[in-house]
Amino acid sequence: MGQRADGPDQAHRRPAGVSDETVAALGKLSEALETVERVRGHLYSLHQLVGHADLMLDDAVEKFRAAGHPEVADRIATELLGRNVIAGRWTFQIVEDFDDGYYALFRQLDRDARDKLVDGKRHLYEAEMKEERRTRGMPGHEARPDGRG
Repeated sequence: MGQRADGPDQAHRRPAGVSDETVAALGKLSEALETVERVRGHLYSLHQLVGHADLMLDDAVEKFRAAGHPEVADRIATELLGRNVIAGRWTFQIVEDFDDGYYALFRQLDRDARDKLVDGKRHLYEAEMKEERRTRGMPGHEARPDGRG
């Protein structure tokens, strides 16, 4: 089937027989996954920030020792430096558990739903919203990056 002169590319066209309700449901699933993608980014921020803070503790311990406060330095070095952030886990373990469990399943279910219902096509809801909202013929409102449509 050839590509229409106007409108989205074939990868963003609804397959024949797919209902509005199905496209809306897939759109909501995609929106939820996008939110979880943001959660994942925040987990990686947590991982990097806690790691950075833990490394800064080396300098703090050294400065307390140099300032004549070995008891403060010792307590930080033994009680806080290298401590698990939650029971039995450093942040890399939290990220790995999230990635391999909840996140992997979420992505798989999203992919499976799209494969089963719309031939694997992504962002159909958004593609159709773009078609409804864009002004045909206006610069900056093209349907595709190739400038067609």
